[in-house]
Amino acid sequence: MTDGLSAQPPAVTEKWLHCNGQQFKKLMKAGLFWLDENHQYVNSLNVFPVPDGDTGTNMLLTMRSAYGRIEDLDTDHVGKMADTLARGALMGARGNSGVILSQILRGLARALRDQETFEAEDLARAFQSASDTAYGGVMRPVEGTILTVIREGAEEAADAIGKSRDLRFLLERVLERCKQALERTPEQLPVLKQAGVVDSGGQGLVYIFEGMLRYVHGKMDNLDEVLRDAALAQAVNGLTAQELAMPESGVIENPYDVQFILMGENLDVTEVRNRIDAMGDSTVVVGDETTIKVHIHVEDPGEPISYGISLGKITDVVVENMQLQMEEIVQAGNPLPAEAAPITAMVEPGQVGVVAIAAGDGLINIFRSLGAAYVVNGGQTNNPSTEEIFQAIQDVPTDKVIILPNNKNILLAAEAAGHLSPKEVRVVETVTIPQGLAAMLCLDPDDHIDNVTAEMEAAAEDVLTGQITRATRSVTLD
Repeated sequence: MTDGLSAQPPAVTEKWLHCNGQQFKKLMKAGLFWLDENHQYVNSLNVFPVPDGDTGTNMLLTMRSAYGRIEDLDTDHVGKMADTLARGALMGARGNSGVILSQILRGLARALRDQETFEAEDLARAFQSASDTAYGGVMRPVEGTILTVIREGAEEAADAIGKSRDLRFLLERVLERCKQALERTPEQLPVLKQAGVVDSGGQGLVYIFEGMLRYVHGKMDNLDEVLRDAALAQAVNGLTAQELAMPESGVIENPYDVQFILMGENLDVTEVRNRIDAMGDSTVVVGDETTIKVHIHVEDPGEPISYGISLGKITDVVVENMQLQMEEIVQAGNPLPAEAAPITAMVEPGQVGVVAIAAGDGLINIFRSLGAAYVVNGGQTNNPSTEEIFQAIQDVPTDKVIILPNNKNILLAAEAAGHLSPKEVRVVETVTIPQGLAAMLCLDPDDHIDNVTAEMEAAAEDVLTGQITRATRSVTLD
């Protein structure tokens, strides 16, 4: 620490009037810990905007990313600590709830940016900024959600500073009001009442605040040893909350959850938000002129991704098929585990199956979500062998297979594997990942393999890409 201030709040018998950067870090760690202990319960409540059972996981991953940025930060300046935390949350935000949580943390950081320490009045102002920033990041704010919970918490903070300057007192009042707001969410959002649950995002936020308060009350002295059993939300009439909230048709209108970070220069956040919003629903677009976090539910995941690429560089791309997630939850009768497994697309005998080559969990998940029957792990510096590609072809349960190499160095191995296989195999000569993604958007597994191949080739040819990779050795050219 830079000035020797204590990283612990005063004893519970004393008033707590000032919070420094290291104490703020402890609060965030306690909030993260308590959310971690209870995130599966939060998952079990998740029915809005779609019943895909991952709110707790998404909020947890967002908080982990946020705390990871400050874990080793050695400063007592609370503004620097909060700003770094918010940046980590934005870069690691997952899902609708995670992006909104990142905006709550961003609002806190905005209000505390110039503060060495903060007092109760500063914290109340920060809660209001958190509420305003969260609402501002959502195209169509819906009451009965995490937004309502943070707004009412901010209102209570403003009232509390008129009664006491003790930070513990303020946090106690905010938590109690947030719990009350959470209990009222079923009256504001019919789908919650139908499922017999409170809002999952709001519950996640309450756990974060509850963890902070437990810590300042001395109940979490060792954050690595505190345990708590959180029973899953009780089913109503034998049904899970997700089953009760499933659309009558059983079909989600915009089934793909698309998230990515857009990086560029002179980006217009309002323009990007409006363009993205026209593509689907559950839109959250936040950031600044150089970095924008995008979240949307769409029918065609390629549309927002292509738009992002047209403006700059995109990273941390996540595409999830919420329709499959919802069906898996209902079939299992349980919420998703903390680290949900990637969705593997199914292909029936007689259909066209796709074998794609991609490196890293993110890209592998995207190709699977877009319908690839098998994804071989490989890329620029990790070219899969002919045998590996051949085995993938054989593992696909259909005799009609298209291979997407997605790299020039893999073309020959893909063609050789196709010749070895007794199946009907086509190789679409995609030499980059964007070409492969464009090709996947043309997949119609029920069409003739030659038609699908032709459409994929045409789509890939329309994509122009460039990339940089690390050389295996340094050379000097004259």
